Amino acid sequence: MRSSVSKVVALAAAGALVLAACSSDKTSKGAANETSSDGKTVIDTFTPSDSSTNLTTNAVTKIMSDKFKIQFRWQTTTYDAGPAKEKRQIALASGDYPDLFFLIPWVDAFTQAEVLKLGQQGVAVPLEDLIKENAPNIQKVLDSNKEYKEMATAPDGHIYALPQWADCFHCTYPDKLWINSAWLKKLGLAVPKTTDDLRNVLEAFKTKDPNGNGKADEIPMTTDVQDSSLIAYLMNAFAYDPVGANNGVRSLLTLQGDKVVTPVTSDQWKEGLKYIHGLYKDGLIDQAAFTQNAQALQAQGNDPKAVKLGSVPVLWPGIFVQLDSKDGRDKQYDSVPPLTGPEGKSYTGYNHPTSTGYTFMLTNKASKEAQVAAIKMLDWIYSDEGQMITNMGPEGVGWTKPAAGDIALDASTKPLYKPVQNAPKNISWGALGQYNNTLAFRNAQVTPKDIYSGAGLERRLWDATKQYEGHVDKSQWFPQAFMWPDPSLSGEIATLQTNLDTYVNQNQLAFITGSKNIDTDWDAYVKGLESTGMPRYLEINQQAYDKYKSGSK
Repeated sequence: MRSSVSKVVALAAAGALVLAACSSDKTSKGAANETSSDGKTVIDTFTPSDSSTNLTTNAVTKIMSDKFKIQFRWQTTTYDAGPAKEKRQIALASGDYPDLFFLIPWVDAFTQAEVLKLGQQGVAVPLEDLIKENAPNIQKVLDSNKEYKEMATAPDGHIYALPQWADCFHCTYPDKLWINSAWLKKLGLAVPKTTDDLRNVLEAFKTKDPNGNGKADEIPMTTDVQDSSLIAYLMNAFAYDPVGANNGVRSLLTLQGDKVVTPVTSDQWKEGLKYIHGLYKDGLIDQAAFTQNAQALQAQGNDPKAVKLGSVPVLWPGIFVQLDSKDGRDKQYDSVPPLTGPEGKSYTGYNHPTSTGYTFMLTNKASKEAQVAAIKMLDWIYSDEGQMITNMGPEGVGWTKPAAGDIALDASTKPLYKPVQNAPKNISWGALGQYNNTLAFRNAQVTPKDIYSGAGLERRLWDATKQYEGHVDKSQWFPQAFMWPDPSLSGEIATLQTNLDTYVNQNQLAFITGSKNIDTDWDAYVKGLESTGMPRYLEINQQAYDKYKSGSK
């Protein structure tokens, strides 16, 4: 889940743990148990690691190792989703895979189709009995959270892998636009309410030198390809643009009553693309918005020569500008509520649950001892104490208990913890540990009233998100994350989804940039969708939805 960290491409930290003396206890049942010289169970663990983390020396690693008698042997990969998934797939294809896949949703989580395949092949170990016998916190969540149980339980009744559960309020409404309010004030402009208003504002940003340096160096709107909600934010003024069940990938599906349909062939979608193309053609959308990475966007936002960014459609402002910057430029940006389009529509995307994909999977390489130790570790992560330590680090280092006068993010909630600002690096597992990150837990965070301070970020995002909350049309929302495909069709639907996503993305970009003419090439685009498999994709998802509605898998 991307709640308060940027999707930054980072090199993995090297860190294979070399064990001193190890011994193997060969048994007749399952994999052999390997122990370290001090009697801890060795668990080969595949996980992403960013450049600021060394999991071997990490503070939480030591806590987990001592508390659950685990010696981790890390196999790390990068936070860059493409290479991370490739490394995971190579490990599985070669048969040289670990005891435990311990992943991050927005980096390299398993899909439902992958979980089903690995479960049927016997690679993924069923977890339900392990949980019943060793993990009361996990069992309590499965019993009390119907949606989580639906996500976790495969059609054959087994739990082959667990997803995280993160009630991230601001992530639930990801299609935001952040605009330079200082520029609006300087130019005497109001916050845009309609698509025409936004065009007028962007034109003023481009032509009226709002940064005051006498140069035409302002960028009215830009983003990066990893974090962009550009098309979605603008499209929602014309047609509901659904959020996908795979992190970072838009959905192609909506509902009309109980009928599964796609919005990407509608006249409203066509008009939305025309509007976006018009902004791009007139230089109001930066050409780099569709090609640059997160580092390049940060470089634009933090340019020491001048403040250059007028508006950026991303989840939160730290993606494009350094928070608590010396010149205070980060405080210039405020969210713009959903725009109203020419037909009076004003939607926003609905991302529920905010953490998708499967991130905890034990394999048949794990000994029984390793399985028990790993599930007990995960069970502790499901507790409030486990959440605080795993996500922020040890008490007194990554967080403290509330002091007199401290207020929680939700002022009606008793504060539970206070994150330490500018805490040392390598003291937590961060996003690796957000398994029972409930709304009640998140709302109990001590958060000051100053929304523009680094410590007040969550309140800034809370306040911003309130502007989007009322623009969701849940009647069109397709509950994809809670529905499992027919196991016999999992491979087919995965292929269809990949092909259709690629086709739609490529054509949308062509229409926006003008390499295809939307008036003359639209019919061919719609016909191409049919030949790429859209009718079959809708048919399979309709069957899955009908089963979901009937309460069966």
